[in-house]
Formats: sequence, structure tokens, C-alpha cells
Amino acid sequence: MILLLTRILSKVALALMVGLLAGCQGGVLDPKGQVGIEEKQLIIVATLLMLLVVIPVIFMTLYFAWKYREGRDEIYEPKWSHSTKIETIVWAIPVVIVIVLGVITWKSTHALDPYKPLESDKEHINVQVISMNWKWLFVYPDLGIATVNELRFPANVPVAFQISSEGTMNSFFIPQLGSQIYSMAGMVTKLHLIANEPGSFDGMSANYSGAGFSGMKFKAIATPTEADFDAWVEGVKAGTHNVINNGVLDQASYEKLAEHDLDEHHIEPTPVQYYNSIASSIFMNNVTKFMKDHGQVELLKETSFEPKMIHGEMGHGEMNHSDMNHGESEDSSHDMHTEAGK
Repeated sequence: MILLLTRILSKVALALMVGLLAGCQGGVLDPKGQVGIEEKQLIIVATLLMLLVVIPVIFMTLYFAWKYREGRDEIYEPKWSHSTKIETIVWAIPVVIVIVLGVITWKSTHALDPYKPLESDKEHINVQVISMNWKWLFVYPDLGIATVNELRFPANVPVAFQISSEGTMNSFFIPQLGSQIYSMAGMVTKLHLIANEPGSFDGMSANYSGAGFSGMKFKAIATPTEADFDAWVEGVKAGTHNVINNGVLDQASYEKLAEHDLDEHHIEPTPVQYYNSIASSIFMNNVTKFMKDHGQVELLKETSFEPKMIHGEMGHGEMNHSDMNHGESEDSSHDMHTEAGK
């Protein structure tokens, strides 16, 4: 009876697993890159280790329910207070599992560090990524081009990403290639990925950022050869691709691209666009702009803390902070001496 029940449950579990995994094509369980493959192995190992506890518990729950069901003459002795065997099993197995998971986590955290360059005999391709509301801008600083909602690179060549945001925090994620990492305004995060085979992979934002979030999708295309990638780059520069070409990506065109429809009920995904040239340092200029004083803060106008005072841009007859403090300290010192004299 127990053997028959076990066989039935195993068949049901297998059928459910096949059904669930049938929809995993294109996701993290269908990796196409070195980082994604290692992360999949980590997921499988961690899951199997945790199942060492889960499966026996499920089995014993079903077994005890069947064994002590009503109508059987099984002996039930609930009045004992201690069992060394049970205590040993209950504590030893989880402790061992936690130790093993801890070691695996420690090693994988360092091995899969997104900031760590991938080992390869080929040089990394540098791509600067900016998340916008609601689109992705990809800048190739070494190639002098930029794209919107389309990312291309050669297969078997590592890609080094620098990632930032125009405003709202997002998360840059290509499930089949590996790790996701956040994009934040005024900050630069890093990520290193590689595609082990050519293909077109889905990219997305994995962090909700507003009404147009569902349209923040892009295609990450790994070309079969480096020659194919070079030909694509030349086509972008020449404007020969059948894609919107916006010319130069400078500060003015960047700000125009960064604009978004304020009517949240009429937001459509942004089409793929190319820029055949870019202004120098366009990426870092828009990262560091959040660290500068762009205009005066309304609440501080006409006060001693107005931005011009903070930056030392004072006119004639204005007193700076050091003079104010020095005057205050002299007055305080004079008052102290007067009090002492009294």
C-alpha cells in the first residue's frame, strides 16, 4: 500500500514539474550565458539541499496520517517526554544543511560578483546603460553610437555595463544571461555578462517604476560573429538600418529623449531608435548632474542659506559664515569676561 502510494505521488510530482518547467523557455532556467548557467546550478543545488528537509516531512505527514487513521489498532503513546534519537535528527540535519548552504553562498557570492570582470581572452565591450521613464538608453562610448530599447554585442565576448538612472530607480535584467542589478540616479552600478551563443534575448526592468513600467522591455541581441557586430555598428553610423535614426546624442537630444508622456493612460512602448554619434562624456554628465546645484531651492531664497552663499558667490558688503562665526565668538567671549568681572 505504501509503495503504491509512493509511486502515485512520484508520478504526480513529475507531471507537475514537467508542466511548470514547460513555460521556463527564455527565463532563468534556460540560460544562454556563463553567468546564467552558474546561477541556474546554484538554484538547483540550493533547492535540492532544502528538499532534504521538505520531502521527509511531507512523507512522514502522509505516513502518520495513514498509520494512525481511525479504525486501526496502532499503539499511540503520547506521554513520553524525550527522545535522544529524534532530537539528534531534528537538530543535526538542519545544522549540516545550513553550514553547506553557507559555504556555497560564500563562494558563489565572490565568484558571481557582478562587479568582477569575466575571464576571457577577448576584451570587454563597454556599454553604458541609462534607465528612463520608460525606456532604456544604451551608449557605446568606445564606438561613438547609442541605441534605445535595443542592445547588441557579439556572442562569446564579455560585456561590461555601467548602469545609472535618469530618475526613478529601476533594475536592469536579462534573465537568460544572468544577474540583475539596480540603476539609480546619481550613482553608477556595474555588471558583467556574456552570451555563450548567438540569439535574441529578452531584457526588462525588474523593478516597478510607474505607469509605463510594462513597456520597459528591450532585446539583447548576440550576433554570431564579431564581424557581424562590426557591420551593425557601421550601419548605425551610416544610418542604413531600417530604424529611427536621431543623429547626434548630445545634451539637448538627451533631454528630449528623457521626456515622457504625463498622461499615464496613453503610454506606448518606445520604438527602437539609433544615434549615429554621441557627445563626449554624455553618460557621466547626466550622472553627475544630480550632484550639482541646478537653480535655487525655493525655500532657501532670500535667506542666509541661499545657494549663492553656500557656493561662496557673495557680493560686496555680504558677510560669509566664517565672519559671522568669528563675530559671534567675539561677542560671546566679551560677555563671558563681563560676567566674570561682575
